[in-house]
Amino acid sequence: MKHPWSGLKNIPRNIWLLSAASLINRMGMMVLPFIVLYAVEELKATPSEAGIVLAVYGIGSLITSPFAGKLSDKLGSVKLMEISLVITGIFLFAYSMVTDLYLFILLSFLFAVISEAFRPASMSFISNNIGPERRKTAFALHRLAINLGMSIGPVLGGILSQINFSLLFYFDGATSLAAGLFLIALRLKSKPVVQEPGAIDVEADKISSTISPFRNRKFIYFMLALIPVLIIFFQHIGAMPLFFVEELGLSKSTFGFLMATNTVLIILIEVPLNDSMRLWKSWKALALGSFLAALGFGMMAFITQTPLLILSITIWTFGEMIVFPTAGDYVARISPENRRGEYMGYFQMAFSFSFMVGPLVGNRVFETLGSFPLWIGCFGLGLISALMMLKLKSKQK
Repeated sequence: MKHPWSGLKNIPRNIWLLSAASLINRMGMMVLPFIVLYAVEELKATPSEAGIVLAVYGIGSLITSPFAGKLSDKLGSVKLMEISLVITGIFLFAYSMVTDLYLFILLSFLFAVISEAFRPASMSFISNNIGPERRKTAFALHRLAINLGMSIGPVLGGILSQINFSLLFYFDGATSLAAGLFLIALRLKSKPVVQEPGAIDVEADKISSTISPFRNRKFIYFMLALIPVLIIFFQHIGAMPLFFVEELGLSKSTFGFLMATNTVLIILIEVPLNDSMRLWKSWKALALGSFLAALGFGMMAFITQTPLLILSITIWTFGEMIVFPTAGDYVARISPENRRGEYMGYFQMAFSFSFMVGPLVGNRVFETLGSFPLWIGCFGLGLISALMMLKLKSKQK
């Protein structure tokens, strides 16, 4: 019987090394998860002012993505990742010394510009360095590294914040520098995969290498189809904590335990799941993942018991594990090779936009209308994405 993790042996060494660098970087990611708390406790900001800090970071991420993508195509994805990691590390040490709230808000924008440049470059690197038959597995491996790091960083950040908040900036900066120097020391090189003669990627587009994302109708349609389901995924950092703690009366520790279900499933299952689905057509996987997200979030309109909450989290986590790697793979398939960084930049914009809009709208709906309309609305948004993803089948012809 085939081992569920056997597909990893087909992942090129350079993608493993990139994933290792991402693990190092994410193990120290603790400033962003605690940035609102830092603004309130250390800079004496009001909760609304602290919210502005996060919003400004989101704006910086949104603006940066397409420019970083284009820069990745010109400079090279490896060079841009190295620059982003090293400068972010240096910046974080200086960032910790700011005591003026308004200067801190301004620098939060700069923080996003520098650090978020890494994302489209890394996605472009993965897209170019593996064939389409294993690209979903490669994206899943990279997400595994990120989630492993994220399972450590915020926990350690919570401990360090009890000692001295500045330690979060120092540790985060140190791991960013370490990840950047790791890539530089390895002299990581992009080794684009050349498709074998006679091999055909049935989902790839035969499009001009000069076509921009805005003229690629399939790409624009996909982005519009993706945003509704991304908006509901980001409720887990917005309305979901309020729903669990304030409405259902669960403790914060119980909420943390429930959300750990998401991380554990991703670490244990995402790579073998995507490797087993590597031959699925994109439209089929994306439609299934979107439907599972709709079902998982929609269930919370009717349930209050902890076992059923775990079931709902499990269902939408499977949706997340399918949608995210498949979406990256699909964009790689329909983008010209020499403009993949640019396409990945605009693809990342969908995540940044949803990160900004999702929690904002979700919290507003929860506050004014209640949880039932919120979760039913999430079910509707997920169905919209699922139905739109089904249309990708006809667009592949």
